[in-house]
Amino acid sequence: MATPQISEVSQQAWDESITRLLTLSSATIKRNLDLENRLAELEVELAVWKQAHATALEGAEREAKSLKTRLAALNSQVASVESLMSQSLLILCVVDGDACVFTEALLRQGHEGGRQAAQQLTKAVADYLTSEDIHVLGQLSFWITVYYNRIGLTSALERHQLCTPEQLEAFTMGFSQASPRFSLVDVGYGKDATFTKITEYLQTYIRFPQTQRIFLAGGSDSAYASTIATLQNDGLVGKLAFLEAGGAGAKHSPRFRLPTLYVDNVFMTHQATPPPSATYLPPLNITGLSSSHVTGGLPTPLSPPSVPTPSTGKLIDPNLPLHKHSPPPCNEFYLMSCTKGGTCKYSHDYVLTPDQLATLASNAKKAPCNFLKNGLQCPYGGRCCWGHTCPNGSKCFHLSKGKCWFKGEGMHDVASPQLMNL
Repeated sequence: MATPQISEVSQQAWDESITRLLTLSSATIKRNLDLENRLAELEVELAVWKQAHATALEGAEREAKSLKTRLAALNSQVASVESLMSQSLLILCVVDGDACVFTEALLRQGHEGGRQAAQQLTKAVADYLTSEDIHVLGQLSFWITVYYNRIGLTSALERHQLCTPEQLEAFTMGFSQASPRFSLVDVGYGKDATFTKITEYLQTYIRFPQTQRIFLAGGSDSAYASTIATLQNDGLVGKLAFLEAGGAGAKHSPRFRLPTLYVDNVFMTHQATPPPSATYLPPLNITGLSSSHVTGGLPTPLSPPSVPTPSTGKLIDPNLPLHKHSPPPCNEFYLMSCTKGGTCKYSHDYVLTPDQLATLASNAKKAPCNFLKNGLQCPYGGRCCWGHTCPNGSKCFHLSKGKCWFKGEGMHDVASPQLMNL
C-alpha cells in the first residue's frame, strides 16, 4: 500500500519540477527575445549616432577648409592693398585733339604756351579731385594723352590764321616736355582714327585696378555711347568723367549722367570769325575744325586765308576755261588743303572769285578720288574735293566699254553709303 503512495508523491514532484522548468524556459525565451530586440534597437541607434558623428566631422573639416580659404583670400586682399599703397595710382586724361583744340592764345605762344596748357590742366584736375573729396590710398600719378591728326590740324589752324605750323610744333614740344607722362600722339589720316584710339584707350586703362579716374576731353556720351554702356555693365563707368572748355555748358545727353570738369582758358569754346583777308569765308567751326559747309553732299568751295589778293596774285583769264590756264589752279589748294607746297605742279597764285571756286569744285567732282580708285578709304571723307561716285551713275556709257575713270569698287553704285561724299 505504501508503494503506490510514494509513487504518486514522486509523480507529483516530477510534474511540479517539469512545470517550473517549462515556466522558467518560457521566461528565459521571452527575456532573450526582449534582449535581442533591445540589442537591435541599440545597434540602429548606434548606427545613427555614428552617421551623425561622421557628418559632424565632415562639416567641421569643410568649415576648417572654408576658414582657411577665407583667411587666404583676406591675406591676398591685404597684400593687394599693401601693393596699391606701395605704387602710384593713376589719374588719366585723354584728349581728342581734333575736336578739343587748345586756345589760339596758348598756341601762338609756342613752347611756353604748351607748358602753360599742361600746367593749367594739371591744376584743374587737382582742384577737382580736392573739391570732390576723392580719397585714395598711396600716391597719385597724372597722365595726359592727346590724340590728333597732325597734318590735318596744322593745315586747318594755318588756313584760318590761328597759328603757324612752327608755333604748333613748338606748342606740342612744350606740352610734351612739361612732364614725361604727357604725350601727343599723331593718329594720321582716317575718319575714325582718333575715335578708335580713344575707345581702345578707355576700354583698356579703365580696367586697371590702379586707375582711379579717367577724364575724357573732346568726346561725348552720344559718340561713345556703346563704350560707356559696356563700362556701365561692367561696373566701371564710375571711373569716367568728361572734361570740357569752361563756359561751354552741358553738351552731353543725360543718358549716363557722368560728372564733368570745366576748364577755363585752355580749349576753344566758340566759333571764330575769319580774318579780313578772307571775308567771303563762312565762320570756322572751332569744335570740329571743319573748313567747309556741306550742301547736298558737295563741299562749298572755300579759299584758304593764304589766297593772294588782287594786288599780289594772278587773275583768271575769263576767256579761258580754268583747266586751260598754264598752270591750272590747284584743286586741293583752293578746295581742301594741298600738302605738296612748292613741289606742286599746279598754281596756288590765282585770285578766284566765288563763282570760279564753284566751277573749280564742280569740275573736280568729275575726276575720281585716287584713294577710292585704288581701293583705299579716303581720309578726307566729305571734305574731299574729288569725285567719290561717277557723275553718270550705274548708266555710265564708258563703264560698259571698260573705259570709265571711276574704277574703284562701287563708284558707280549711287546707293552705296561709302560713295555719297558723307
